Amino acid sequence: MLILAGLGNPEAKYEKNRHNVGFMALDALARKWSTGPWRARFQGLACDGLVETPAGPVKLLLLKPKTYYNESGRAVGEAMKFFKLKPTDVIVFHDEIDMAPGRFRMKAGGGAAGNNGVRSITSQVGDTFRRGRIGVGHPGDKDMVMHYVLGDFHKAEHQWLDPMLDALADALPFAAAGDDERYQAEVMRLAPAPKADPRKAAKSAD
Repeated sequence: MLILAGLGNPEAKYEKNRHNVGFMALDALARKWSTGPWRARFQGLACDGLVETPAGPVKLLLLKPKTYYNESGRAVGEAMKFFKLKPTDVIVFHDEIDMAPGRFRMKAGGGAAGNNGVRSITSQVGDTFRRGRIGVGHPGDKDMVMHYVLGDFHKAEHQWLDPMLDALADALPFAAAGDDERYQAEVMRLAPAPKADPRKAAKSAD
């Protein structure tokens, strides 16, 4: 079994924020793999699914914590303990400001790099869980980070965002089979990162 968790904030006003791209990824995964209905579970919204891999079917639990971004570990930890899973059976999708917009990287283990949601999960389950890091870019000034990640994606950014969300779902069998390197490569093949920063185009259009 595999837990796929997305980081984000539960209120409607946060729905289109960069900080909620983890929730957006979970919604794309649910659409692709025809999961059951979302229901309240594990201090969040969860649904069940199944993904076919070359080695056979793998059960999925998709989880969107309702504990708010910085306390995501409470929900993820509860689900992992309930199913008696290892941290390596957990993939957390989240925004990554230290990567250019449209880049995607899988990573297992390591520090939180200032991400409070990742830090919260680490405090609950250890640091060896797998991370699907979705690059959203950096605003250029550390004092602007909070405003930036709690801001909505610009229309121009959806030129890379929408294809990436679809690619995360389409390529999932590789991740479910444990081949994170192939999963990363396939996502970037299906949804190549933009050569120019789409935020500049958005600003020029404003």
